[in-house]
Amino acid sequence: MTLANSQIFKTDLGPLNPVWAELILGLVVFGLTFLILAKGILPKIKRTLEEREDAIDGGTDRADDLRAEATRIREQYEAELAEARHDAARIRSRATEEGSAAIAAARAEGIAERDAIVAAGVEKIAAERAAAERELTADVDAWAHALAARIVGEPVGADRG
Repeated sequence: MTLANSQIFKTDLGPLNPVWAELILGLVVFGLTFLILAKGILPKIKRTLEEREDAIDGGTDRADDLRAEATRIREQYEAELAEARHDAARIRSRATEEGSAAIAAARAEGIAERDAIVAAGVEKIAAERAAAERELTADVDAWAHALAARIVGEPVGADRG
């Protein structure tokens, strides 16, 4: 029996019956392939996967940090915005009050000017009326005598003579 032709199993399995030489050659090639992979390629793959995982996890951590920072900035912005709205409401309220006060002052000034104009007008009318009455009362006597003389047809009172 030669080593090349010796079979492991004595029964005839056909092409499935392994030969010792092929089996040893297969184990040696498998061992060499395993060593090359285990010592050379797999550590590089492992290192690359670890770097990739670190990059992904680090990216996730950085994203979480950025998200937390964005949340903090947004809260700060909302607080400043609420304060600005409060200030705007206070300014609007103050402007409304000042506007109301200015309108009331202008109204009071207008009423005072109106009252002064009306009072001056009343005084002027009273003075003109008094002057007209004096003027008319001076002539009333003469007109009354002239009218009476016309009605009667002959001179009456002071016109007589």
